[in-house]
Amino acid sequence: MLLHIDSSADTTADSATRQLTETFARTWRTAHGSTGDHRHRDLSAAPVPPITSAYTTLGRRVEREGFVPPAKVPALIESAAERHEWELTLPLIAELLGADTLLLGVPMYNFSVPAPLKAWIDRVTFPGALTDPDTGESLLRHTRVVAVMARGGGYGPGTPREHFDFQLPYLKAYFGNLGVPPENLHLVAAELTRVDVLPQLAGLEDLAAASLTRARATLTELAAA
Repeated sequence: MLLHIDSSADTTADSATRQLTETFARTWRTAHGSTGDHRHRDLSAAPVPPITSAYTTLGRRVEREGFVPPAKVPALIESAAERHEWELTLPLIAELLGADTLLLGVPMYNFSVPAPLKAWIDRVTFPGALTDPDTGESLLRHTRVVAVMARGGGYGPGTPREHFDFQLPYLKAYFGNLGVPPENLHLVAAELTRVDVLPQLAGLEDLAAASLTRARATLTELAAA
């Protein structure tokens, strides 16, 4: 199953990440035909509610019990607010665990990831939910993650703003910490995507076009694999 998540606030016509995730999804559907289950979640159109104190209270209680699988969490719920938080959370966890490939559209907002994506991350990363309770191994160890990143400017290695990039390091650290193997984590970036609107990027049109072309080719190859 392909779980396709977009987080850009822009419409498809204006969003580089939405255009690129659609390239991946379209190629993936062609490769898998009728056997492919493609699920799309738009975090901008249908935001995931931020976690509340009831979520953290329940999470701490679960942590004290050790590795607790999702099926046993309801027995630890002590309030209506905690039950509501869990009912918001469990379907997202189940959806993630059911995916063979997770496709993320991640524009750079203020040097990091968009708030709607962070809200989804905070909710699905419920204590113990992504860990095998019997072995302690990550339940995402066989999941392929493809994160499509767009940056309005240039933040790649050797650029003046390389140290402003908290997007790629964050995603790499987050999924690595969850147990996604390096060979299953694909971080694909398109740089200079606002070259057409930012005067300070004038003259970099060719570099922007080349970056977008490379990203599209990489994603097409990954989707067809």
